[in-house]
Amino acid sequence: MTTTDWIIDIALVLVVFRQLREDRLDLKTFLIPLGIVAFVAHNYLDSIPTAGNDLVLIGALVGIGAVLGVAGGAYTRIRSVGGHLLIKAGAVSAILWVLGMGARMGFQMWTEHGGGSDDVARFSLAHHITSEQAWVAAFVLMALTEVVTRVATIYVRSRMVDRARPATAAAPTASVSGRAVRP
Repeated sequence: MTTTDWIIDIALVLVVFRQLREDRLDLKTFLIPLGIVAFVAHNYLDSIPTAGNDLVLIGALVGIGAVLGVAGGAYTRIRSVGGHLLIKAGAVSAILWVLGMGARMGFQMWTEHGGGSDDVARFSLAHHITSEQAWVAAFVLMALTEVVTRVATIYVRSRMVDRARPATAAAPTASVSGRAVRP
């Protein structure tokens, strides 16, 4: 793993650790993780191999990423306080995030340092996975899917919380006998 790989992986883990402390839900909540995975996709995703069972591998890891992302978003608390939405990643959300990111890091380190290169090659051959690029695409798309589905889940849930907020400040008043009355 290169220094850039480490920085990216650590930055993605820190995104959720930052949310372990309740903070205001704002644009950076969405843009920072999306920006990181856009950078990763741009730098590491050269192509999406389609030969053999490459798409099966990619689809399986994308599915795992989607499950981890939706679950992580669902286990993130969103509440309204003083007209602002606050977000706090729960323990389950953080564990799922670290599990997904850690699995990718662990697999990469295992294969790069000789621990699994032969095993991965045998698995790839036995299951008709045609290239190393299939593994790269699968793991990059897994990360991308995990981030996008987590962010999307948080966004949808935040809109539901926002709509459920009482609109007392926006409620019109009517005057009856000189006194303001809320309808």
